[in-house]
Amino acid sequence: MSHETDRSVPRWNAMGMPDRRVFLLVLGTLIAGLAGCGSRRVRDPGTGDGAAATPGVGAGAALPDPVGADVPGGLLDAIEHRRSLRDFADKAVPDEQITRMLWAAQGITDPVRGLRAAPSAGALYPLELYVASAEGVHHYLPERHALERVGRHDVRDGLAAAALRQSFVAEAPVVFVITGVYARTAGKYGERAARYVHIEAGHAAQNLLLVAESLGLGGVPVGAFVDDAVRRVIDAGEEETPLYVIPVGSPAR
Repeated sequence: MSHETDRSVPRWNAMGMPDRRVFLLVLGTLIAGLAGCGSRRVRDPGTGDGAAATPGVGAGAALPDPVGADVPGGLLDAIEHRRSLRDFADKAVPDEQITRMLWAAQGITDPVRGLRAAPSAGALYPLELYVASAEGVHHYLPERHALERVGRHDVRDGLAAAALRQSFVAEAPVVFVITGVYARTAGKYGERAARYVHIEAGHAAQNLLLVAESLGLGGVPVGAFVDDAVRRVIDAGEEETPLYVIPVGSPAR
């Protein structure tokens, strides 16, 4: 802004030379900078003062082990051990565990403001979440923390076919599908909407996968599929674009 620009421009006298006070200020800054070149300083967050860099945090040094940090171990364990899983046991996933994964991906965590577990640009929430199993296809309703049935047939074979015939999709006991409605975000963010929707889908998918890991399950995010085919299989709306197919289940032993 104009007042900020005026402050940053040196004042000049009638002879076309910098004002004496400005000259002395610049000279003093240069001298102070040269005097400090002998030691690298970092800000001490506890005092607000500069402090010498410590061996454990200096440039090129390894950071402390996050698993041993004083933070909730369950989350760190899930982050440490999460791996993509494609070999599933022939074992159903209990409804309680499916519920936890749905909530972690898109559940309401602030009922007063309607905010969800995964961050969303402008809190516009363009994602829709489906789960397919032997019992059919269900659509997650975050506001009610409930499922609505959209199909009674087992469509996991259809999802595997839509996912370029990756057979492990059909072999998983449950398959989550995340779709995005770009129009919900585009009204506010225009051409950047697609970027924000994709970022949000990543947040939701990671939440889901970490909870799966914490429950002793595993999964894999699949991005190779035919959009229209996935949409038809789960009976999603025409305005929805499939973004993730995520098969989840117990590891085969």
